[in-house]
Amino acid sequence: MSVKMKRFLPFIMFLMAAPANADMIHKISSSVQLNVEGPAVQSTRIGSSYSVSGSNVSATLGGLTAPASATAAATMSSGTYTQTTAGDAFTFSESFNQGDAIVTTQTALSGGQIDQPNIYGNTTTQLGGTAGSLAGTIGSDGSMTLTAGGAGTTATGQFVTEITVR
Repeated sequence: MSVKMKRFLPFIMFLMAAPANADMIHKISSSVQLNVEGPAVQSTRIGSSYSVSGSNVSATLGGLTAPASATAAATMSSGTYTQTTAGDAFTFSESFNQGDAIVTTQTALSGGQIDQPNIYGNTTTQLGGTAGSLAGTIGSDGSMTLTAGGAGTTATGQFVTEITVR
């Protein structure tokens, strides 16, 4: 064996003896999410308002009359208006918006719906969903079956496979 060969022999043996370090990780996850929306009512009570404007008009102004009870809405009292100078141009505008009375009770849910929701002047309603035939399955091979339900439902399926080599 030559001197050069003897010099590299420990290095070559080290390389041959070094173990291979390779890990393989395989992860599989799957999920199905089935959702049925609940009923909702969002209602905002509006107040009473009154306004009047004009020119060349004499007025005994109307306005709002206090409600008869704490849960009632204000009402309008009429005013009297006459043209100040007969034959001259005039403008006149009067408006009244009667507010909502306060409702103190709410009916219970029945079959996922609010039977008779309290409705105020500014209201958004959403009917509750019905499950119907809503279903979802995922096989071990990743095959997925999602079945639509009734209105207001969603079905989401996910299958993820991950392979990592280190």
